[in-house]
Amino acid sequence: MTPAEKNGADDRLKALFALDEPAARDPVFATEVMARVMRRRFQEDLAFLCAATVVGGAALWAIWPVLQPVLVTLSQGFAPALGVLALAACALVVVGGRVRTALGLAS
Repeated sequence: MTPAEKNGADDRLKALFALDEPAARDPVFATEVMARVMRRRFQEDLAFLCAATVVGGAALWAIWPVLQPVLVTLSQGFAPALGVLALAACALVVVGGRVRTALGLAS
């Protein structure tokens, strides 16, 4: 086999193998596709959260006449304890930065 024939065979093999190679990656296209996918997921999450908020608000509005007297009764007894807990939480946040870090729960 002469060098010219060998180069011709190599070229034919390269052309044949080139058909099986994956397409070249286009980073701009991939970025645009991922941006559209993330935008779609964001819109779906936003729609779900809006619907959940409307349903939760409607449920709270429906049970408020029953819930309001119970909250008034409970708040009279628990007001001092809840005040102390609120002050303790504020102190932890101010002194320790974050509550998890102040309590040693952060890794």
